[in-house]
Amino acid sequence: MENLFSQYARTIQQVLEQIAQEAEALERGAGLIAEAIARDELIHVIGPGGHSNMAVEEVLWRAGGLAPIDAILDAGTNVIHGAKRSNIIERCPGYGIRVMDAYGLNRAGEVLVIVNAYGINAMTIDVALEAKRRGLKTIGITSDSFARIVPPGSPARHPSGKNLFEQVDVYVNNHLPEGDAVVPLAGVEQPMGPVSTFCNCFAINCLMLKAAEKLVEIGVAPPIWTSANMPGGDEANKALEEKYFARVKHLR
Repeated sequence: MENLFSQYARTIQQVLEQIAQEAEALERGAGLIAEAIARDELIHVIGPGGHSNMAVEEVLWRAGGLAPIDAILDAGTNVIHGAKRSNIIERCPGYGIRVMDAYGLNRAGEVLVIVNAYGINAMTIDVALEAKRRGLKTIGITSDSFARIVPPGSPARHPSGKNLFEQVDVYVNNHLPEGDAVVPLAGVEQPMGPVSTFCNCFAINCLMLKAAEKLVEIGVAPPIWTSANMPGGDEANKALEEKYFARVKHLR
């Protein structure tokens, strides 16, 4: 019999393979990112609610990651300040718009990546709708699995009942399985082994990889961080630090 660890690993691998097949959406999203970086613009990334913030942290100051990432890391939805509190705040209509104001997300044509595996909460939908109103180009990393089964009027939903995957310019399906947790345990009703963070982080890294490839194709050197823990890492990063520290709030 397959052990729990192998079962969990196999399921994650299957989901990641499904994301890797989202070639058209990843191509389109990466194109938006590459064009923005070529214009010397930042790529704004927000994870409106709870653990979705982890995908934002994944691409900030990341070895092998693109440097011009403006991570929107709002304390209100970060679980370090209270897990239930973050859940309450992500359900507050209007909150996400104020977060956008605080980070200055108001320049038409710039790119905003919205990462939320469920794609239905008030903050997520407010951000998507407001980004459209302000003229930002949006990439949504989410799934439709939850969006299609959570009924209208659920407290988890935005009052409009809208779904993230329907409100963005580019929808990257992260293929999150219904229920998130994928490993059943004998004698336990609730499955364990969540996969949403793997889905989100893999999908956003796929976008960054493809964007870097596109930059090379148009003759632009991709601005990529080197691990600061490697010999020579600090020296390799110095020019990027000087360029972006004044522009990216959470780099400094």
